[in-house]
Amino acid sequence: MKYYSYVFVIFCSSIIYAQDCNSILLGEIVDFHDNSTLSGATINITSKNASTVSQENGKFSFKNLCDGILELEISHPECTTKFVTITIDGDTYSEIRLEHHLEELNEVKVVGDVPKHTISGQENTLSVKDIERNSGNSLGDALKKIPGISTLNTGGNIVKPVIQGLNGSRILILNNNVRMQDMEWGEEHAPNVDVNANQNISVIKGAAAIEYGGDAIGGVIVLEPLPVVRTDSLFGKTQLNLSSNGRGGNITSTLTKSYKSGLYIKAQGSYKMLGDLEAPDYILSNTGIKESGLSLNIGKRDFVQGWEGYYSYFNSEIGILRASHIGNIDDLILSINSQEPSVINDFTYEIIHPNQEVTHHLAKLNYYRRFEGFGKWMVQYDFQKNRRYEYDIRVGDDADKASLDLQLTTHSVLTNIKFDAKQGLDIKTGAMGRYQNNFANPDTGVRRLIPDYDKFDFGLFAIGSYEINPDWTIDAGARYDFSRIDSKKYYRVSRWEERGYDIDFSDIILEDLGTQLLTNPVFDYHNISGTAGFHYEINEKDHLRFNYALAQRAPNPSELFSDGLHHSAARIELGDLRMKSETSSKFSASLERNTTKWGYNVAPYLNSINDFIILEPTGVEFTIRGAFPVWSYRQTNTVLLGVDASIYNNWTSNIRTDHKLAWVRGNDTSTDTPLINIPAANLTNSITYTNPKWNNLLVSLESQYVFEQTRYPENIEVFSPQQQENVILDINTPPDAYHLLALNTEASFTLKNKNDLTVGLSATNLLNTKYRDYLNRLRYFVDDTGRNISLRLIFNY
Repeated sequence: MKYYSYVFVIFCSSIIYAQDCNSILLGEIVDFHDNSTLSGATINITSKNASTVSQENGKFSFKNLCDGILELEISHPECTTKFVTITIDGDTYSEIRLEHHLEELNEVKVVGDVPKHTISGQENTLSVKDIERNSGNSLGDALKKIPGISTLNTGGNIVKPVIQGLNGSRILILNNNVRMQDMEWGEEHAPNVDVNANQNISVIKGAAAIEYGGDAIGGVIVLEPLPVVRTDSLFGKTQLNLSSNGRGGNITSTLTKSYKSGLYIKAQGSYKMLGDLEAPDYILSNTGIKESGLSLNIGKRDFVQGWEGYYSYFNSEIGILRASHIGNIDDLILSINSQEPSVINDFTYEIIHPNQEVTHHLAKLNYYRRFEGFGKWMVQYDFQKNRRYEYDIRVGDDADKASLDLQLTTHSVLTNIKFDAKQGLDIKTGAMGRYQNNFANPDTGVRRLIPDYDKFDFGLFAIGSYEINPDWTIDAGARYDFSRIDSKKYYRVSRWEERGYDIDFSDIILEDLGTQLLTNPVFDYHNISGTAGFHYEINEKDHLRFNYALAQRAPNPSELFSDGLHHSAARIELGDLRMKSETSSKFSASLERNTTKWGYNVAPYLNSINDFIILEPTGVEFTIRGAFPVWSYRQTNTVLLGVDASIYNNWTSNIRTDHKLAWVRGNDTSTDTPLINIPAANLTNSITYTNPKWNNLLVSLESQYVFEQTRYPENIEVFSPQQQENVILDINTPPDAYHLLALNTEASFTLKNKNDLTVGLSATNLLNTKYRDYLNRLRYFVDDTGRNISLRLIFNY
């Protein structure tokens, strides 16, 4: 038996040595994305100790190979490692395509405040650390770190972002590539997003990114979840925040399962509860909040194609300051002019009327595919359902019945193609279609502020960028949007005639009911937007950007149809059927320097807006529910001029200082008067000490000085039944300037894995300063919130 074994080994060896091992493999590494050759790729033959590197033309070779099957391992710094099986049969040629441009899969970490969504526009991003430090706050609070971003508040829990003086429908929020549809027109309607579900947050100031919508006159806020890298892994994070002001906190947790194949599943949930907030001297009664959020991602992504399904749920119940609802005109005059709250109760977690409850569902399904030497195609469908209840102080059988009950349902389909096969030239074109239905429940027993309507939107866009040379890049784009709004609305005859609609809109009356008219307003809007600009890289450290953007925005339903008491806003609002589209013409530039030692960014802008829609106080009305200011919409021409600036300096490896300034001036050019609700100039300075050797210790002290707004419209005159004469209602005068200090500390500790636990302690309004902010709608009644000390625990696993 042993003899036969020797014979078998000798026979096999003779066959092996008889093979032809003089074959040559000539290969070429090519980028799948644009057919360009890739140099510097490492090619290994897995069955033997042989390797080589591709040359500048992408070619490589192996000599003295035996015929048969070989497995090659190809790797490149900017590509996914690839294994290829090749059959050698004499001299053999093989072209191997690598998945280059991995930034398309968001697998390359972007370091620094580098624009991702625009070449020439002004864009800023928040770091993951900044988002973690604001985990217990709103989206607007988190964004205030960026120069030029302020907030329009209704107390401490309802916070709307303001970008360079503009807010509301002029700001588009993109949540995981879905445009939010959540009745953003209300000044006390906060964005229905959970800041913890999206830890890539960018702000594009102005309409430079027309891909997302031509009506983003103020800007675009892009929220994206963290990218999932293709690897076999299971990881997560849990964060707990506890706050002294409100005596509550929030908890959020994320768990991700990923596979090397590109498949991933990600789930996130959060819950927040705060009781009554506190000013330095008293409780802000009925200002608690309960908030919950849930999101689920499932998808599969590789370079050639991928898909994703996404669902998010967000619910909030927010108390409205009890002292903001007044019983009669003289009480309203006294409350505003004396600036003392009329209601101060003991602390409680209970939320009573007036309050609002909002639920938002979002679901999307998208698919993309790349085509060799051509580009990338994407298609997406998304669905949103937003339900809003607003509760007033009512008595009797209607005590627990909502005064406003709106349901907004939106279906959207969008698709785009990105042509990027030619190096240095990127072109993207796309289309969007949307159907939206608003249902205003008549069972509230209250005249409906916003009527039932159907809205149809259609858009086309094309954008592109071209790299002239390594120093100069230009970009441009154009967009067309069509909107139709078809409504059914009841008007009281007295209001109909008071507004002059009996002359201008007699043809839209469907039925005359005596004291009321049923009407059918149908409006079409055709809007054109465009942008062009350049980016000049002066050197590796200095950059210059310039952009011009033309944008048009159709009026929203509130601006057209508002007709009555907006309960959670505590005021009567009157729209106007004559509203036309706004037209913005904005010039912006930025000069920036970034080095390891120091850097700066100076970004001036000029925004001229024709037919600007403004909401301003015009009087007071007494209803059976109390006395409320009347705010009316009108159109005018305006100019906003401003500058955002920042500078930093790393004095040592441990000490850094940051300084930020934002200034904007808004003017009604038709009447030569200041615009209402323009943010006051503000200056923020901070000094930060870090020491990686001491458990990544960080200590930061921040000083914020908000100047007094000296430019504002005149106050209005109202009739006082008690005094039987007209008196001045001090509704427009801004409060005094104020100065706040904030302290933040954190350190990392190792429990199981390195630095998997972060502990942070921070304090805002450190000195418990008494102040009122011009952009807080409740400044008429109470001081702003006092000191808040918060503890955060972040555990990564």
